[in-house]
Amino acid sequence: MPTYIMLSKLSEQGLQTLRANPERLKEVNKDVEELGARVLHQWFVLGPYDFVNIVEADDAKAIARVSIAISARGSTELESFELIEVDELVNVLSA
Repeated sequence: MPTYIMLSKLSEQGLQTLRANPERLKEVNKDVEELGARVLHQWFVLGPYDFVNIVEADDAKAIARVSIAISARGSTELESFELIEVDELVNVLSA
């Protein structure tokens, strides 16, 4: 199944929600699953993004659905990138 890195940046509203209800993170992960993807790993990071998520989904359309639905709430901006394992890349380049 394709794997994606999803970078998220919280809005002011998102930061306030997180501070008031940290458990909301787990609820959002459940929402992601209901939208057709699965969060494999998640980290809070310091820097220009607030979270780095490794997400698995059937295809880019599922990730687009997640990104639009979650971003439409106004609490976060998402950027997603499909990941290719190095061994897969070597096989593609060697073919």
